[in-house]
Amino acid sequence: MNLRPPPSEDGTLTGLSYTPTKRDIYPLAVLVASRLSILALRIICQQMSQQIYDVIIIGAGAAGMMCGARAGMRGRKVLILDHAKAAGEKIRISGGGRCNFTNMYSGSENFISQNLHFCKSALAGFTPQDFIGLVETYGIAWHEKSKGQLFCNGRAGQIVQMLLDECAKGGNEVRLETDIHSIEKSDQDFVVCTSKGDFIAGALVVACGGPSIPKMGASGSGYRIAQKFGLNVIDPCPALVPLTFADCVKKSMRELAGVSVDVRVCYNKTVFEEALLFTHRGLSGPSILQISSYWSPGGSIIINLVPGTDMLSALKRARNNHPKQSPANVLSDFLPTRLAQSIVRGVLALRLADMSDAALMELAGRINKWTVTPAGSEGFRTAEVTRGGVDTRDLSSKTMQAKNVSGLYFIGEVVDVTGHLGGHNFQWAWASGIAAGNAL
Repeated sequence: MNLRPPPSEDGTLTGLSYTPTKRDIYPLAVLVASRLSILALRIICQQMSQQIYDVIIIGAGAAGMMCGARAGMRGRKVLILDHAKAAGEKIRISGGGRCNFTNMYSGSENFISQNLHFCKSALAGFTPQDFIGLVETYGIAWHEKSKGQLFCNGRAGQIVQMLLDECAKGGNEVRLETDIHSIEKSDQDFVVCTSKGDFIAGALVVACGGPSIPKMGASGSGYRIAQKFGLNVIDPCPALVPLTFADCVKKSMRELAGVSVDVRVCYNKTVFEEALLFTHRGLSGPSILQISSYWSPGGSIIINLVPGTDMLSALKRARNNHPKQSPANVLSDFLPTRLAQSIVRGVLALRLADMSDAALMELAGRINKWTVTPAGSEGFRTAEVTRGGVDTRDLSSKTMQAKNVSGLYFIGEVVDVTGHLGGHNFQWAWASGIAAGNAL
């Protein structure tokens, strides 16, 4: 059977009113796609109602599902595409498997961006209390750990299932294990060509995150889509990531692996007071993950290992009161023993009484002002999020739509908005997803 419509007198294809059988309709679309305009392909796809949508969302993660659910509940026909085998994979592994799904105190001050004001509108439009209300609607028990960080009592899969249920309520179609081959746009529509066929929609939402944790399939595909349509991309780099020592330092510090201590860490004018963890490769723990989002290669960070204590004064008092004590024994009153012993390595005096004020000052500096120049970070392999992304100057802060490309939206981690540790990045995902969903 010849499915090609006969040409008109001017050589263009006609016969678009031809209605092939269900068995033949897909070969027809494939045959003529390369020869017809996007408008003509839309006409054919109207005869294949499952192939045409109001909205296509690339990425079945936190932001993508939130956006899809909201748009669907507003009457939009939504298709969500993802290359993964399951939706919400990053949600499942977050928070040690319990999902730190938001932070009660999340605000613009908890985010990094070239434009610190960009996130304000979306965050105001959908607050942590709004998401808590949704969680409670589904009967998901939760608790606060510290500093407003909220976790599920059970497994993170509860949040994933909640989002999938919300998408189902909105009539969303979710297609997994689907690779994106190309994206084209006419004046009105986007055509997304995939490993599972070609799809058309009037709006396209890019919610495929950044390249952090590539073992889960993360990539920079969202940035390439942005650049294809003329949007600027702020150079992406790993954030919320452990920092590493140079090999020469790593060997001497390896004995401290597993030691944890509460510290005050500074980089330029940014300060965090949280736990630090020594690893076989360098430094980790909440304080280091936080400062890593601000740190630039070659820069030095200053760590106060005993915040709130003036170690020079403490050492002088100890010398007066217990002159025969060793420096290591005194430091063990303030620090884990292994760390105290490492700090005094190289100190020749066996007793405090034998140490001058200058010697005590040098030792105190190792504790109150330990200066570290990391060799690098563990990179995207272990980074929880990505700093940088689609330039917010090219997006509407109210809708997340590209200013110069009608119908194109970017939400979640792919945007140059990076949250602090503690549930802020999820709150940005929910809020930006809702902002776009309300605008679609």
